[in-house]
Amino acid sequence: MTRRESRRQTFYMYLFISPWIIGFLVFALYPILSSLYFSFTDYDIIHPPEFIGLANYREMFQNELFWQSVRVTLKFTFISVPVQLLLALGFALLLNQKIPLRGFFRTAMYFPSMVSGVAMSLLWYWIFNPQIGLFNYMLSWFGIRGPAWLMDPDTALYALIIMTFWTAGSGMILFLAGLQGVPSSLVEAARLDGAGRFKIFVHVVLPMISPVLLFQLIMGIIDSFQVFTQAYVMTQGGPNYSTWFYVYNLYTSAFKEYRAGYSSALAWVLLIAVMLCTALIMKLSNRFVHYEGGGRR
Repeated sequence: MTRRESRRQTFYMYLFISPWIIGFLVFALYPILSSLYFSFTDYDIIHPPEFIGLANYREMFQNELFWQSVRVTLKFTFISVPVQLLLALGFALLLNQKIPLRGFFRTAMYFPSMVSGVAMSLLWYWIFNPQIGLFNYMLSWFGIRGPAWLMDPDTALYALIIMTFWTAGSGMILFLAGLQGVPSSLVEAARLDGAGRFKIFVHVVLPMISPVLLFQLIMGIIDSFQVFTQAYVMTQGGPNYSTWFYVYNLYTSAFKEYRAGYSSALAWVLLIAVMLCTALIMKLSNRFVHYEGGGRR
């Protein structure tokens, strides 16, 4: 190939990918860099931004609502993510067996993950209704008086956590794919050596699916840091700020108080927190994640 032909092919390559490059620069990179600048300004969208340095960050760390949003989000993360992983893995182990109607149950388990966040929130809003809701109706069968759920500060957050378990089917599909990738020769070798089901799972199956577990752990934490739809549709951050999630706090600052500068600072703190958390998990993963090549990374 001559140099002229090489330059022509390079030109056509950039020409064909130029729509993506332009879209990325205009709709992704520019807003990201703009939000970084706005985080150091007093900006209400209407008037020109006024540079105020680190004032937004100082105010943020002195704001009680900010710390309340951090507490609510972390509590949600520490409870919902591990339980979701356990449920997804348990369902995957069950549906990886040769049981009747296995295909139907796989589809039924995954189907709730396809429902939009708003529709799911409205459905669960009815389920948690203290008077006519399904949960309290089922509890009444056992003579138990159900709580007020979303209307009670002590139970509102736990109601939203319970709601997240409904979408465990998406994680189940990934675990199922990982389980089906475990070499049957390793399982048979362990069985011939006298290992029981529990030891086979702990020493053979779990290490083989550990990359899937790592991926779902990271994605689950990132998703839990960005909870918004449920809090907005079902509780509006209440009662008594019991579901005042971090992103709901960011939304309130940006679109109700029109403080674009302060909300940009909130967004960048969230980004830094996600990056640090992901980096820490990846660092610690060297101890327990096994890759197919036989080593660790």
